[in-house]
Amino acid sequence: MDGLLLNTEDIYTLCADNVLLKYGRPRLPWSIKAHLMGVPGSNNGDTFHNWAQLPIPREQFEKERKEQELLLFPECTALPGAEKLLLDLKTAYNTNGMPIQVALASSSEKYQYDLKASKPDTKKFLDLIPEEYRVLGDDPRVQHGRGKPAPDIYLLALQTINSKLSGGTSNITPEECLVFEDSVPGVEAGRRAGMRVVWVPHPGLFSQFEGREKAVLAGRTGLVKIGNEEQLGEVDDGFGEYLPTLEDFPYGKFGIEVPL
Repeated sequence: MDGLLLNTEDIYTLCADNVLLKYGRPRLPWSIKAHLMGVPGSNNGDTFHNWAQLPIPREQFEKERKEQELLLFPECTALPGAEKLLLDLKTAYNTNGMPIQVALASSSEKYQYDLKASKPDTKKFLDLIPEEYRVLGDDPRVQHGRGKPAPDIYLLALQTINSKLSGGTSNITPEECLVFEDSVPGVEAGRRAGMRVVWVPHPGLFSQFEGREKAVLAGRTGLVKIGNEEQLGEVDDGFGEYLPTLEDFPYGKFGIEVPL
């Protein structure tokens, strides 16, 4: 959701910057932010605080950051191409004539999701993915500590889809799934789940990994160590793809057909 469907990655940065500047610290650089994106709890974790060196306790930073989120998240908007993508997928089907199923797998917690969906236009956009197909960062079905880059959240999203398929319809396998991600740990989570992944990063994030795109697409950056290396993809195995934007998405390339 964040940074892929909504412009909230820029808002997360602004929330952090507003607190950092208040205490005389520099703005959050992409070299640090790249390690925080997509990982539950990382905005107040060791990587951030070891860099920030704030003169306040973590609890105070969290309080002030959340105050900024309350002010700024309700103003978020859909990113270019995102709304058209979701609308297209509602009527799309695969090469076997089966309708495309869509679920959301986000590290955002429920209170953050509700803030982001508080504006009517944004809620209408996000409601293109019904609530029963959303898996959020504090979903009790996801074991604590098993957020991205672990595959659990994507496997749970697939399980949610399969549980609602009509009788007689074969379950969808991980290999038949396409993950849309902006973060590097998110790409790794999709690859660990055995799914094909499209990486659509923020230009600022892409600048940190330019020249290492193949490692990102294979899930092999080692940004967050969790073991289970056998789950990772292989470089140039065809299961990872980089796109600069969701606009003009090449459906045919991924076996998706959208009625005219």
